Amino acid sequence: MEKVKGGIVLGKRYEVLSKIGAGGMADVYKGRDTMLNRYVAIKVLKKEYREDDNFVRKFRSEARAAAGLMNSNIVNVYDAGEDRGLYYMVMELIEGITLKEYIKRKGRLSHKEIISIAIQMCTGIGAAHAANIIHRDIKPQNIIISKDGKVKVTDFGIAKATTSHTVSSNAMGSVHYTSPEQARGGFSDAKSDIYSIGITLFEMATGRLPFEGDSTVSIAIKHLQEEITPPSEYVEDIPYSLEQIILKCTQKNGERRYANTDDLIRDLKRSLADPDGNFVVIPPLRNADTVIITDEELDDIRSNYDDDDEYDDNEYEDYRYGDDRYDDEYDDYDDYDRDGRRGKNDEDVNPGMQKVMKVLTAVVIVIILFIVIFAIGKAAGVFSSFGKGTLLEEKEDEEIEVPSLIGMTEEEALKELDHKLGIKVVGSEESEQYEEGKIIKQTPEKGKKVKKNTTIKVTVSSGITEKTQTVPDVSGKDEDEAQKELEDKGFKVGTSEFEYDDSYSQGEVISTTPAAGSEVSEGSEVIMKVSRGSEKKTVPNVVGKADETAQKELVAAGLVIGEVGYEYDDKVAKGKVISQSIQGGKKVEPGTSIRIVVSNGKKPEEKVAVPNLSGKTYQQAKALLESYGLVAVNGGEEESEEAVGKVSRWSSAGKSVKKGTKITVWISGGIREPDPVQPSTPTTDPDQDPDDPQSNPGGTPGQ
Repeated sequence: MEKVKGGIVLGKRYEVLSKIGAGGMADVYKGRDTMLNRYVAIKVLKKEYREDDNFVRKFRSEARAAAGLMNSNIVNVYDAGEDRGLYYMVMELIEGITLKEYIKRKGRLSHKEIISIAIQMCTGIGAAHAANIIHRDIKPQNIIISKDGKVKVTDFGIAKATTSHTVSSNAMGSVHYTSPEQARGGFSDAKSDIYSIGITLFEMATGRLPFEGDSTVSIAIKHLQEEITPPSEYVEDIPYSLEQIILKCTQKNGERRYANTDDLIRDLKRSLADPDGNFVVIPPLRNADTVIITDEELDDIRSNYDDDDEYDDNEYEDYRYGDDRYDDEYDDYDDYDRDGRRGKNDEDVNPGMQKVMKVLTAVVIVIILFIVIFAIGKAAGVFSSFGKGTLLEEKEDEEIEVPSLIGMTEEEALKELDHKLGIKVVGSEESEQYEEGKIIKQTPEKGKKVKKNTTIKVTVSSGITEKTQTVPDVSGKDEDEAQKELEDKGFKVGTSEFEYDDSYSQGEVISTTPAAGSEVSEGSEVIMKVSRGSEKKTVPNVVGKADETAQKELVAAGLVIGEVGYEYDDKVAKGKVISQSIQGGKKVEPGTSIRIVVSNGKKPEEKVAVPNLSGKTYQQAKALLESYGLVAVNGGEEESEEAVGKVSRWSSAGKSVKKGTKITVWISGGIREPDPVQPSTPTTDPDQDPDDPQSNPGGTPGQ
C-alpha cells in the first residue's frame, strides 16, 4: 500500500478519513474508531521509514512512552499496531493548532497568555516526569492548543523512561530547543525538559528564537557556549518576573534551573499576580556555565546532528504531530552576562571563543600565503595553462540570476544550473500539478540575484494531490433529498444504514460516513445513516403494582398515562393495579397512551332503609320489600286495631339493613271479643225485654 487514503480500515477497527498533518517521520490522519464510534487521530509511519528498523523502533517507543500517560494536558495514546506493512498509532483527536503556528499568527504573546499556556504545558510534562518519563523534545511544534483553549503536549517520539533521575543517550530533540547537556550528548533528565520549556517561553514572549545558525552543529554549540539574550532587549514591556523565570529555566548549568515543574508552576502563578515582583531565585554560579568543547566532543556532536541540515520556513499546519522542521527566520542575538543582569560585559571572555579565534587566525594566514604563492606563480607563468577562468580572475562578488527550476527533475535542474549554483532537496510535498520527483518550490525564487555557488533549496513533488471536496451536511433532510444533493456534488451514495433515533423522524438522515465537513477525494462513496424513527418501546407489566410505581414505570418506558379507573375488587389490595389497557411485553410506539384500573379494595356491603308497610296486605308488603332487596317473612295474624288483613307491624321498622335481610311481617286479625260470662239463671218473665233497663237493672246493654 503506497498511500493511506480515506476508506482504509486499520486493525479492522480504525477507519482512515482524511489527512490532517505531516511530520518528520509520520503523517497524521483523522480517523474513526468504528468500535467506540468516536473520532481519533491516526499517526502512520512514512513509507521511506517503514523498512528502517531504527525508525520503526523509535515509532514504537513513542507509543510505549505515551500509552501509560493519561492526563488532560497530554495527547492521550489509545492504541498502536501494524497492519499490512503500515505502522500506526491511534491518539486523541485535538481540534486546534500547534503553539508554533499560534506564535506565528500573533507575533508574540501577552504576559497572561504565556503563563496560561505555560502552566498547562508544565502540568502535562510534570505528569510525564512523575511517571519517570523525560520528553526530551519539548518545542512549540509539539504543543497543541485546542479550540477551547486546552493545551496538550504531544509527540513522545524520543522520550525515554527511566527509573533513576537521569538517562544517558545520544538521542537529541530539535536543535533550537535542545538543552546544553543534550547537545553535548550527555545525560538528560527532567531539568533538560525545563531548559526546553524556557526556550519555548522565550519564543512565546519575543516571537523569535534565542539562537540561530547555518547548521545544526553551530546552533548546538551556541546552546553550550553562548548566553541567552535577556528577552527585555527585544520586548521592553515584558514583566520582570517572567523574564527572570525564562532566564532561570535556560541556565547552562542544570543545578541553577528549576528543580521540577511544580516549582516552575508556582513561580508562574506568582508572576501572574505580581508581574514585576523580585521573587525568582537563581542559584549562585559555581562552575562556568559556558563549556569548552574539545575536538573529540565536537566530532561527537557532528555525529549526532547532521551538519548540513537546512531548515525550511513552510507554515505549520494544524495537528502537526511530530513535525521536525525548523524555523530560522529570527534576528541576531545580543551578548548577555552570566549573572542574569541585563546589559553587556565586555570584560568577560569566552574561553571557547578564544580557541575559535586562534583557529580562524591560522586559517587566514594560510589563505594569505596561498594568495601570495599563487600571485608569484602566475607572474612566473606557472599557472598560465589554467587560462582566464582561474579563481583569482573571477570576481568574488559575482552575482548570478536564479533560473526557474519549477517542473524540472533534480538532474534537469543540475544541468540548468551548469555548476554555477548548487542544489539541495529539503523536502517533498504533494502537488496538484507536478508528478513525483518534479521540483515544485525553490528558494531563492526565479529572478533573484545571488552569489555564485549559492545552494538553491528545492522541494520536490511526492505525487499528484488527489482533488478533494467537502462532504455537505445533509442531516435532518429526507433520504431522497439528501441523496440527490450528494449526487449533485459528485459523490457516490452507497446503501443507507438504518437505526432508531428519537431526534429524527422516520426517513430523515442522521449523519453520513465520511462525516459532514470532511475533505475526501472527488467521487468518494458516502453512506447515509437514516432514522427509523423513534424506537418502539416495550410495555412493562404493572398489574399488581402500586398505582404510583406503575405510573412511574410506564413513563420511564417512554409511554403516556391515559385514563386511570378505580374499581372494587375482593382479590386485589386497595391501591394496586387490577389491569392495564395494553398487555405487558408488547412493543408499541413511543408516547402510546396506557390506561390502568386501580383497586378500591373489597366492595362494602350495601344497606337499604326498610320501607313503611302500614296499610298494606301481606302480598303488597312482600312485593315492596322484594323491590328493596329484602325478604318478607309472614309472622302470622295478631290482634291489632288495624283493619283485618292489613299489616299490623314488621321487624326493623325505620332502620337500614343489608340487602337480603329477612323482614318479619305481622297481619292484623282485628280486635277479639271477650268470651261471654254465664249469668246465674234469674227468675224472669219470659216476656220481659232484656234491653229494658227497668226490667234488667244489673245487665249491660247489648250483652
